[in-house]
Formats: sequence, C-alpha cells, structure tokens
Amino acid sequence: QVQLVESGGGLVQSGGSLRLSCAASGRTLSSYDMGWFRQAPGKDREFVAAIPRTPSWTFYADSVKGRFTISRDNAKLYLQMNSLKPEDTALYYCAARPQSTLALNASPTYAYWGQGTQVTVSS
Repeated sequence: QVQLVESGGGLVQSGGSLRLSCAASGRTLSSYDMGWFRQAPGKDREFVAAIPRTPSWTFYADSVKGRFTISRDNAKLYLQMNSLKPEDTALYYCAARPQSTLALNASPTYAYWGQGTQVTVSS
C-alpha cells in the first residue's frame, strides 16, 4: 500500500505561483509512474500532468501546458504552477501506479491517490 500526502496548496492571486509537493509515507516513489489530477466543484476529475517512472519525458493537459511543470526525485513529486488563473481553482491530487504502458492521463490506471490539496486562485 502506498500512502500519498500532498502539500503546498493555498490561496493565490491570478498570475501568481504555487508549488505542490507529494510524498509517499515510508517509501520512495522511484518505482512508480506519477501524475497530478484536479477536481473543481461540480466538475469531473481531470488530468493535469504526468511523469513516468523513468522521467525522460513529461505529459501535460493542454490547459496547463507552458504554465505548469511536473518534476520528481526519488522522494517526492512536484508541480510548479505559474501564471495561475481562476479556472485553475480545484482540489489537486497526486496519484501513483506501478510502471505501465497504459496512457499516463488515464486516471483509472492509477492505483494510489492522496487526499488532495486545495488550490484557490482569486481574480
């Protein structure tokens, strides 16, 4: 069982930045593909960004491309969010799965999820 804990959310003005972090309790993340997803009130959960176990490339939703950067080390997953917009307001979740060839943006393929960290962007 992998327990994921997100941190770094908060309230920020439009155009501002936040850095989210995700750590696994008691283990490293090096064996897993990792992703960030988000869910706004009244909306379905959506893919934000992902990075495979061997981080030679990254994958982003069109809505965040050029503004968000996903990265990782053995201990943590990160999401640097710049030029934030009010529509980025959501609960952000970290997710992990054993290395797979399945699509990185497919949330059902992720076995482990954190509790989420709230990001609120004011206009």
